[in-house]
Amino acid sequence: MVQEYQSPVRVYKYPFELIMAAYVRRFPKSHLIPVFVDSEVISESQSKDGATLVTERRCVIDIEAPRLLKRIAGVDFLYFLQRNTLNRRDRTLHIEVHNETFSNRVVVSECCNYTVHPENVDWTCFEQKASLDIKSFFGFESAAEKVAMKQYASSVKKGKEMIEYYLRELEEEGVTSVPRWTPPVFCGAARLRLPPRSTARAIPVSAAKPGLDSKDPSCPAELAAGSPDEKLDAEYIRRYLGDLTPLQESCLIRLRQCLQETHKGKIPKDQHVLRFLRARDFNLDKAREFLCQSLTWRKQHQVDFLLDTWERPQLLQDYYSGGWHHHDRDGRPLYILRLGQMDTKGLVRASGEEGLLRQVLSINEEGLRRCEENTRVFGRPISCWTCLVDLEGLNMRHLWRPGVKALLRIIEVVEANYPETLGRLLILRAPRVFPVLWTLVSPLIDENTRKKFLVYAGNDYQGPGGLVDYIDKEILPDFLGGDCMCDIPEGGLVPKSLYRTAEELESEENRLLTDSIYKSASVFKGAPYEMLIEINEASAVITWDFDVSKGDVIFNIYHSKRAPQPPKKDTLGAHGITSPGAVNAQTIDRNWVLGQDYSMVEKALICREGESVQGSHVTRWPGFYILQWRFHSSPACSASSLPRVDDVLASLQVSSHKCKIMFYTEVLSSHDFRGSMTSLESSHSGFSQLSAATTSSSQSHASSTVSRWSWLSLGLIEPEPDFPLVTTALLEGGSVVTLPEAYLLNYPACSKGLPRRTLPR
Repeated sequence: MVQEYQSPVRVYKYPFELIMAAYVRRFPKSHLIPVFVDSEVISESQSKDGATLVTERRCVIDIEAPRLLKRIAGVDFLYFLQRNTLNRRDRTLHIEVHNETFSNRVVVSECCNYTVHPENVDWTCFEQKASLDIKSFFGFESAAEKVAMKQYASSVKKGKEMIEYYLRELEEEGVTSVPRWTPPVFCGAARLRLPPRSTARAIPVSAAKPGLDSKDPSCPAELAAGSPDEKLDAEYIRRYLGDLTPLQESCLIRLRQCLQETHKGKIPKDQHVLRFLRARDFNLDKAREFLCQSLTWRKQHQVDFLLDTWERPQLLQDYYSGGWHHHDRDGRPLYILRLGQMDTKGLVRASGEEGLLRQVLSINEEGLRRCEENTRVFGRPISCWTCLVDLEGLNMRHLWRPGVKALLRIIEVVEANYPETLGRLLILRAPRVFPVLWTLVSPLIDENTRKKFLVYAGNDYQGPGGLVDYIDKEILPDFLGGDCMCDIPEGGLVPKSLYRTAEELESEENRLLTDSIYKSASVFKGAPYEMLIEINEASAVITWDFDVSKGDVIFNIYHSKRAPQPPKKDTLGAHGITSPGAVNAQTIDRNWVLGQDYSMVEKALICREGESVQGSHVTRWPGFYILQWRFHSSPACSASSLPRVDDVLASLQVSSHKCKIMFYTEVLSSHDFRGSMTSLESSHSGFSQLSAATTSSSQSHASSTVSRWSWLSLGLIEPEPDFPLVTTALLEGGSVVTLPEAYLLNYPACSKGLPRRTLPR
């Protein structure tokens, strides 16, 4: 397995030339990195004008490995080849390193870059990435990999310290500035130099000190958000995400890059991504799968809009005894739940599991917002909250079976979608019945979360090691002996007049998990999933929005004037054997011929795992339209997508020949879209609205394209050969859109009597 490392962007608040003066002092060896034994220059070449200097070195490394491993390998030192390309004109240094020892067994590759900061020419940026591929190592591949990764992480940290050490050494010697390189001018035999383009200035000592106010506009905490590179600054990570090890930083950056590639638009905030990494001990593959499942769940149930669209019923406002109350000593938001005063049976009977689950989800969503706010207020990363649970009054009534069932379900949903959000759980005044409840719920709680539980029986919370160690005395709630008034409902018994009938509760049970505008489907190899839509008028619009949660699929749209016949009973299913064909009934008849019985109206679109696809299609003719998702493999399936016997049998035997999608479709009649229409063909975007605000997560630049015939069907343009794809258009109702300049020159105003106007940029 190839191990990769990607560093954040480290910013030195010094000019590039001064950083280079510090960098060269590490050669031929440095006492700051003991494993770097020695180095020698193999070759050195310089361009005629002196702008480019290429230096090749052989470096000797003493890896701190077990003696047994060194004896098996038969070497004490490792040799690496380093190639440095210094471009004084562009002010860049490019470093390439690869191993010379065991090159046929192990492939080590490293690439580093020193560049000028894009927003401040007197600052320098540093980036580093590397890969390790151990093909074979005398049967000790796993041990060698662990040793190498540990050693590399240590050298990354020391590399930063080394540059700062030599910068201070230069400052002590009185070197605070180095003139920039200027191209020489030849005049006869004399060689002159042009004056420098800018005078080098002394670097203020305070600029090198940590703790610089990140709110200062001259000291941005990160590179420009939304830039094409979308890189994270090391100072930004420290300020908003906390102190991470080099390998943890690398996992965060690589997962973030993976989401940018697959979701093609908005991605979750960095704090949210980091929570899922921590929940899986920074295992990149497991964290990615965990996060993508949660993002799909959020989109399927519109959780991003819960706080804005869901209004808490009066019943929960009066009888749900919980609420937010200031913060703990670490700055974490504090949530207080008086569970012992809560009538769990009454709440379940009156609001149902659905209402309680939405209540808990809204609390977690509010907690995420409060963490972001406290991060800004306290000036340090705060990614979780503290929960205080008062169990005074807990009795056997709280162990009512439907109530426990609702509690277990809520815990399961929260664990799956809000990992690492609970910083500490303080359980006060636990009665004798508490061990029974704990036995029921503890198996569903993650082990790392259970370690955050602190349980106090009786009045133990009032003594040493009690609440005052975690919450300031000034904000202790009055019902716990403090002086601070706590605006939390006292709970109490829910009147039976508010209870709902069993039929009403049953009709709503599990609605959050099943009642969604999105539907799920499986796509098998040789058995595509097809959806039939009947269109009664031309110029109607078919819209779609789907996510590929597993595998790769090919999305097609077909049209037929003939009504497809109901699928025949599957022969395998008649014998009690489940087949993909039995699950996905085929709408396109086996005997139909493409181009005669039905036609393809949109170009086939290959959709990769994790991608989110949205788009629309303007219908040209009435009839039957078929949206088809089929399994994508190499070589691709035939155009007709008719299942073959071999494909069906293979799909029965190979579990990997299965894809999963989550989709939503809607048909708009022609009179319903007089106005803005900006997405008439498939485009890619992200899952969630978690990306707004404080991070440099990528902003959606997903483009929408529309084919020429779509605009012809609307009567907006005249036929013209080889008309290029356009992004949007000017529709009836005054909707302003953008077209290519060539089109604007030839068609300054659209047809149908639309006024001529200037389109904004």
